[in-house]
Order: sequence, then structure tokens, then C-alpha cells
Amino acid sequence: MNDQVDETVRILNQGGIVIFPTDTAFGIGCRIDSKETIQKLFKLRKRPESQAVPILVSDLEMAKKYIQEVPEDVINKLINPYWPGALTIVLKANKEKVVSLIRGGGETIGVRMPNHPTTLEIIKKVGVPVLGPSANFHGEKTPYEFKDLDKRLISLVDYVVDGKCSIKQASTVIDCSKAPWNILRQGAIKVNI
Repeated sequence: MNDQVDETVRILNQGGIVIFPTDTAFGIGCRIDSKETIQKLFKLRKRPESQAVPILVSDLEMAKKYIQEVPEDVINKLINPYWPGALTIVLKANKEKVVSLIRGGGETIGVRMPNHPTTLEIIKKVGVPVLGPSANFHGEKTPYEFKDLDKRLISLVDYVVDGKCSIKQASTVIDCSKAPWNILRQGAIKVNI
């Protein structure tokens, strides 16, 4: 498994695009700071540029560099109890570090710390967040198992990390960028807000 991690890190650091398992579904991504690769990723997935993509982090400290601030109540009520896990938290982005395309042209960004040891190790070794939309063409079925991955998509990326998704369900998405918080998607984690 370590060879796979090292190879993935090498490819991401060279501006590559990889498919990888998370706790929820298979994701497809690149480094957050690789502008050309981000554009390539959007084209490849046929995703409208107005639709933001989530980023995956290895810890809260990494997340803090890419968002304006993480309110204490978000840390206490959401991050501490549910990270790592299937919870995507939407907060105001640090626009100097998060290009407009990732934000879908908006002010916010969805951040998640996946509960998957391989993926967490990859992100930690890359040292910056990795984009984490699901590994499918826009509007197609979300791949929860390796066999669900579209062979056409596999042929367009630089590397595929083998592995399993433990939850096989989309993450819950909560917008915490304004009060009151708003559940945008009810997924694997049931949160009372």
C-alpha cells in the first residue's frame, strides 16, 4: 500500500489527476494549488464551472489555511465530533488561496476530512488539500465501489488508487458560512443543528 501512496503523491505533485477511495465514495482530484490541472479536471468531468467542488484535508490546521475562519461552535459541534468522517462543512474561502473555479465563482468552499487511512496519508504527504468531487462524469452515478468506476474516466486520469469505501453513501453537507446553519445535503451523518 505504501508504494501506492508514494506513487499517488508523486503524480499529484507533478500536476496529475488521480482517482482514489474515500470513506464515502471514490473521489477524483488534484492539488488545490495546481491551476491548470484544476481546469483540466473540470473539463474531464464535464462539470459546469459554476459548480463548486469540495476539498479534502488531512487535519483542521490544513483546513484553516484555506478558509477565512473556523468559528468555535463549528469546531465544537461539527469538526470535533464528526471529523474524520462523512461531513462536508461549507465556510467562507480564503480567496487568495482558493481559485474561483473551485469555489464555483462564489465566496465559500466545502471542506472535509475523510475517514480513510490511505487517502489521509496521501493528503498529509502532498501537504496541501486535494480536490475531492466524486469520480464520475457530471450527472452520472456516484461510484461507491471500484467496479462502479467508468472505464472512460479511468482512461483519462494519471493514476487510480485501489481500495474500498467503507460507508458507500454521500457525505452530509452543512453550510456554516452564515447563521443559521443550513443542511444542503442529508448524507451519511445525521446532524442536529
